[in-house]
Amino acid sequence: MSDTPHIENASSAAAANEKQLNFLEEIIEQGLNEGTYKSILTRFPPEPNGYLHIGHAKSICLNFGLAKKYGGKTNLRFDDTNPVKEDTEYVDAIQDDIRWLGFQWAGIHYASDYFDQLYEWAVVLIKKGLAYVDDQTLEEIRANRGTVTVPGKNSPYRDRSVEENLDLFARMKAGEFEDGSKVLRAKIDMAHPNMQFRDPIMYRILHAHHHRTGDKWCIYPMYDYAHGQSDSIENITHSICTLEFDIHRPLYDWFIEQLGIFPSHQYEFARLNINYTVMSKRKLLQLVKENYVSGWDDPRMPTICGFRRRGYTPESIRSFCERIGVAKRDNIIDYSLLEFSLREHLNKVAQRRMAVLDPVKVVIDNYPEGETEMLTAINNPENAEDGTREVPFSRELYIERDDFMENPPKKYFRMAPGQEVRLRYAYFVTCQSVEKDAEGNITCIHCTYDPATRGGDSPDGRKVKGTIHWVSAQHAIDAEVRMFDRLFATEAPDEAPEGKTFLDNLNPNSLQTLQHCKLEPSLASASMQKNAETGIMEPERFQFERLGYFCVDRDSTAEHLVFNRSCTLKDSWAKMSKSKKSGGATNG
Repeated sequence: MSDTPHIENASSAAAANEKQLNFLEEIIEQGLNEGTYKSILTRFPPEPNGYLHIGHAKSICLNFGLAKKYGGKTNLRFDDTNPVKEDTEYVDAIQDDIRWLGFQWAGIHYASDYFDQLYEWAVVLIKKGLAYVDDQTLEEIRANRGTVTVPGKNSPYRDRSVEENLDLFARMKAGEFEDGSKVLRAKIDMAHPNMQFRDPIMYRILHAHHHRTGDKWCIYPMYDYAHGQSDSIENITHSICTLEFDIHRPLYDWFIEQLGIFPSHQYEFARLNINYTVMSKRKLLQLVKENYVSGWDDPRMPTICGFRRRGYTPESIRSFCERIGVAKRDNIIDYSLLEFSLREHLNKVAQRRMAVLDPVKVVIDNYPEGETEMLTAINNPENAEDGTREVPFSRELYIERDDFMENPPKKYFRMAPGQEVRLRYAYFVTCQSVEKDAEGNITCIHCTYDPATRGGDSPDGRKVKGTIHWVSAQHAIDAEVRMFDRLFATEAPDEAPEGKTFLDNLNPNSLQTLQHCKLEPSLASASMQKNAETGIMEPERFQFERLGYFCVDRDSTAEHLVFNRSCTLKDSWAKMSKSKKSGGATNG
């Protein structure tokens, strides 16, 4: 089988996601049928050292979703074993993200809850001759581990007596030694073919203040030691993690077996990889710290809070995670599938509004001066219950600048001199003349209208192929609109030629800020709103007709409205990709 990751797009992922059981569901159903366990208990164990990203969303949906499907429960457990990088800010943000996605944990736990028990179990392993205190530096330990083909070398401290190890370990806990001067290692096999078994480190000395335990501890357990035992303490039946941890599973089992505790078991699935995206916490942190983005919740970031600010819905994220399914091999998901999931949901729930982002004025010369009439507009054609709204219409309007062309090509159906076009919900109009400034830029378009076409239909049955949106100039409200696009311009931003980094793959057009956009007046009340169930602030979301899906930004105020583009109405990147392959140009 090829090692090259397969790229899943919207069609292939949907076709593969028939309602057949995935391999984890098969394992769970077999265990329930055989009576291995009466109910299942999963867990989601993030380290509180940053904000969650879309890859974590897949793990959340999987762990909570499996438990819900089979009548089980899911614990939230913070893997807070590295006090230098962890903070309550991240703890709070992670809880918000999980609630926003629509899930609720059965219990909230911390690895630090189990520090006393983990220490006692380490003492048990020392007494059994299965752990020892090592004075080597980390560099010496790494050098003596060997390689896949060369066995490691035993530490000169490996054969310390049980009594000496117990004494040294107690003194480590008491704070007698400096950081890095000693570690506690499991005593297994320095020649083992699985490198994880070559006397892995269980504890290191770290004099650092912990966000929950304060200064009680100056030794902290390593992930491989703490994780399985924490699962066991909570009686986790299915410890589900990503594929890179499969080589750690035998060690996970070894600790549990040697301690004779509840036999939690680890299962691995392929992590989420999306093109045009990086999901390394280190790289995301670099983007934030070096101001390539405005923060963790920048709408271009793949963080859950970034997607929320951009206007994504929890339903769309859950739908995306369900579509991509659960695999045993790595693959790359096309970013367009994520946007497709958002469009599919917003098409059903987002109310329609009219907005003009690059306005040019239109004057209807034969429309009565000073008159305003209210026209009926449909809020959402996908949901009749959303009803209608009234939109003001007057003699002076704004339309999009690119909806007019003075010298149009054939099959151009928008506004042009002498060409009739339909104004959405309003009338047929025909351009008669234009005004220009000294540089030749069009400043005003003069039209006439047919009063008999009110509502957009002609009583004589004549057909008009072009329909454009508009806003009344007298009633329009100003807004800033931020046009977000993909943060990276290349499909594999982690791949960079020699001398370059992932930062060289940034998309210079990932944000375009438009000022003085003109919106219909009903959008004046658009705001951030608190979700009644989760208590989390969410933006109101809309479809700006013919333009895309947009949402209110948290920077928005009554005096200065700000909207973010969530996604376009169609996948313009797909058009661009096809054009690049064929060598042609695109208007997408």
